[in-house]
Amino acid sequence: MAKPEPVFPVWGSGSSSQGAFSLFSRFWPRAATTKDDHQIELALLADSGLKVVSPSTSDPSQPSLTSHESATTLATSASSDVVAELLDVDIDSEGNYIHTLAIRNNKQTSNAKARHSLVITHGYFTGLGFFFRNYHELSQVPDWDIYSIDWLGMGRSSRPKYVSRRGESEDARVAHAESFFVESLEEWRERMGIERMTLCGHSFGGYMSALYALKYPERVEKLVLVSPIGIPEAPPDFEDRLRQGHGPARRRIPPSNSRTPEYESAEVTDAAVKAEEASEAAAKKLNEPSRTRKLMFGMAMNLWERNFAPQWVVRTAGPLSRRLIDWYIGRFEWLSETQRTALSAYAHQISMLPGSSESALGDILRPGAFAR
Repeated sequence: MAKPEPVFPVWGSGSSSQGAFSLFSRFWPRAATTKDDHQIELALLADSGLKVVSPSTSDPSQPSLTSHESATTLATSASSDVVAELLDVDIDSEGNYIHTLAIRNNKQTSNAKARHSLVITHGYFTGLGFFFRNYHELSQVPDWDIYSIDWLGMGRSSRPKYVSRRGESEDARVAHAESFFVESLEEWRERMGIERMTLCGHSFGGYMSALYALKYPERVEKLVLVSPIGIPEAPPDFEDRLRQGHGPARRRIPPSNSRTPEYESAEVTDAAVKAEEASEAAAKKLNEPSRTRKLMFGMAMNLWERNFAPQWVVRTAGPLSRRLIDWYIGRFEWLSETQRTALSAYAHQISMLPGSSESALGDILRPGAFAR
């Protein structure tokens, strides 16, 4: 079966169709059925120091990292010791594939008994490109094959339709979402011919990597979790606090229900009582969120439970979508301006792709990123 081409956004060119849709299309992103625009990702990876070049200028003498017919080479490093390829690895007969950056260091140590594989899985709202500053250093380790993947339905992997089971029991809802990612990772491993691997997952990727290791321990040599989500337990009243507009970091000042010994021993005057009551009223007012804040928090929680994701907000923002991404990436102050620009362009591109498994976040996590 032919592989379905992913959809990339282009700005509406203003077709000649009549009515409001013509005006709408001038300012809103529309889908373009093309898979040729790899330049944004390649430009970001070029900053890694791997010297990733386009296929037309790649060195044909360099061996491919995998011989699978399902893997389509998009770019190859010109380095004699390091081969870096972007692959789309088919994982089923329905045209689904996992986008992969594969790096091999061909330099071998004299005492090496076998090669090792490191598989990196990204967090939510990101893709393999977010690790662009790590790849060069990792590629310098002899006897190691480095793989960085986009989760199925995320990044530049295929975007199959994801159907939530939120109408079923919570256990069924969670199990369905977890299986979607864990089993696609296992299919990818089989296609790549990796027997055992060191699995490194960040955030959302850490959560799913841990689940994979629990189900397929014989395939995981070591497990590295980098700031994984879903580990701590939610406070008992956390969701109620959110619905009342109290954010996780909002300071709550308890009223002064107890009095100091000095106060008890002093003569209680009307002025003292009024001062105490005024203090308690001020504390209560400070703790009480505004109606607007309560409304916003309530809407956010309802959207979360209905599986709306941040990417949906970005796509809905239309012409303002890039500004939202620029604001988000702008927090990465440790990057140079050039790096932030390249990363922002990449994040915008993968966020504007059709929605898919991103909506699974609400199936596995409660509001506040606590595991269900």
